[in-house]
Amino acid sequence: MLGATLCFAALDATSKHLSQTYPVPMLVWGRYTFHCLMMLIFLAPSMRLQLIATARPKAQVARALMLVGTTGFSMAGFSMMPLAESTAFLFVTPLVVVILSHWLLKESITGGHWLAVVAGFVGALLIARPGGALSLQGIFWMTLAAACYAIYQIQTRQLSPTENTVTMLFYTALVGTVSMTLAAPLYWGGPTPGWIDAALIASLGIYGGTGHLMLTRAFRYAAASFLSPFLYAQLIWAMLLGWMFYDHLPDLLSIAGMAVIAGSSLSIALSERLKQASAAKDRDTAC
Repeated sequence: MLGATLCFAALDATSKHLSQTYPVPMLVWGRYTFHCLMMLIFLAPSMRLQLIATARPKAQVARALMLVGTTGFSMAGFSMMPLAESTAFLFVTPLVVVILSHWLLKESITGGHWLAVVAGFVGALLIARPGGALSLQGIFWMTLAAACYAIYQIQTRQLSPTENTVTMLFYTALVGTVSMTLAAPLYWGGPTPGWIDAALIASLGIYGGTGHLMLTRAFRYAAASFLSPFLYAQLIWAMLLGWMFYDHLPDLLSIAGMAVIAGSSLSIALSERLKQASAAKDRDTAC
């Protein structure tokens, strides 16, 4: 999980650098195309048709498009905002998922959950406070990214009980590649990448693909409720990379906002863990 979050932070840092020269949609294309190639090279020979076997192809495509939107909007946000603050906005997603789960999945929400949601959005306001140094346009893009990511997570919860995890991962890469390739005439342009920039564009797919594969492997060895707190290591990686490569450290109010967002999301994850443990104990007692 720690390796996966480092890969995701490296992807964000690299896309921030490249977006100063190249169109963001081109970077999205690179991220999914090289991710797709990785899966075809390393997994297709062994999995063959199992890689694309699904009972719900339309739902797979819709879910993948939400992740493409997340990637594009977040890259646009990273191009205008510091890494750590931008990453923190994406971690509002679990709070949005709580609200969407209540409306779309009819899941019950406790008073503690609502308190955590309110606190998390207060944390976001501390980062995007009026008079702060952050770009309003960047905040707008990151808000859209968080919304897309929340819908993506809801769709993942709906598909995961019946669909193969690797197949779901492949559909995100395949749909991202096809959709961004078809849209290429609308955005392709600007300078031709040299060898170094071409390698960096390819690295976006390597970071994304490797990160998701490591994430999948992590969930194979440990429960989601145990692993979820480690996802917030990405905030630490983002702060370190932002300091090392962009000479930026968040101010105290922004750090406070990040801590509130992380704490709010963690409280929801831990309460879910306790709920699952209690349910398991009740089942064992009944047996």
